[in-house]
Amino acid sequence: MPDQTAALRKTIAAARIATGSLFLLFGEYKVAGPQFAHGGFQQYLQGYIQGDAVSFYRPFLAHVILPHAVFFGYLVGVLELCIAMSLLLGLWVRANSVLGALFMLNLALASWWAPGHGVAFWRYFGSELDTISLFFLSLIFFAADAGLVWGLDGMLRKRL
Repeated sequence: MPDQTAALRKTIAAARIATGSLFLLFGEYKVAGPQFAHGGFQQYLQGYIQGDAVSFYRPFLAHVILPHAVFFGYLVGVLELCIAMSLLLGLWVRANSVLGALFMLNLALASWWAPGHGVAFWRYFGSELDTISLFFLSLIFFAADAGLVWGLDGMLRKRL
């Protein structure tokens, strides 16, 4: 049994690093160039506000986020980069996993109705596979304390 536990922890660490690489790609283009924050993010927001977001979430997007879309566009990129660095380095993984789960929940609320209203129930989940899978990975990384293996969290804990 100890071999399975060690293998499982290494597998979770490998998944953590791979997920961090994805977040690095997501965040890099949003911060490195102006296209996302100065136009792309607003286009996403308009789609969310006009019908993709769940009804109780639309006013928040329209009245809080949209008026400051450039700021929040860059903030999204910086948030993704923070999550990426945490996962890649294995540093503060539990805290950033909570942040990642909340971020994915936010995206799911914003884009839930993208398939349209009145379509088969499974299509909503199908259109959210990217956010749902990253949400569950965040929960797994939190529960497994995924920074302990191949991460700075593990090295720091050994020092204390």
